[in-house]
Amino acid sequence: MASGLLISLEGVDGAGKTTIARRLVRWLRGRGVEARYTREPTGGPYGRLLRRLAHGRRVDPRVEALLFAADRLYHLERVVEPLLGEGYVVVSDRYLHSSLAYQGASVGDLGWVEELNRFARRPDLGILLDVRPEVGLGRLRGRRSRFEREEFLGRVREVYLRYVDRGDLLRVDAEKPLEEVFSEVAGIVEDLLRLA
Repeated sequence: MASGLLISLEGVDGAGKTTIARRLVRWLRGRGVEARYTREPTGGPYGRLLRRLAHGRRVDPRVEALLFAADRLYHLERVVEPLLGEGYVVVSDRYLHSSLAYQGASVGDLGWVEELNRFARRPDLGILLDVRPEVGLGRLRGRRSRFEREEFLGRVREVYLRYVDRGDLLRVDAEKPLEEVFSEVAGIVEDLLRLA
């Protein structure tokens, strides 16, 4: 592959993004494809700050939106673009559409959040692992962030589904058993690799 591909897995908390993303990377490597897992927020300076803020007191959602946009550009410059340049398939556990959905629902002005992220590279493939908020929350164990409330996640899911309707994301029903969900995701990725 001359240049790499960026695949993002999106969805509300508890949708199975991390499980599917890590398994997808192993599956790709097993087929001889150079693949790398990454995530947002990152482990970089902006991402670490965002993780601390997620479990702390309320922060102005506009400030968070700015920090997520900065973290994404940092992620692209330091991790994603170099790997793509080497021909890797980069599988990101959350990416652009997570900011659009979460910060769009928080700020209440999706257009502004889209404008903040207009310099971010679009994924070559974006997959929404779709679950109802109550299902996702039921899967979570342990510590929860302030984002993990059913009413809020309902608004987030509505934004995600707008991007499905626009053709920016492909929807996979992630309420099905894990094996079925992974099989569907792997099939979508296999089709993408055939076309690349």
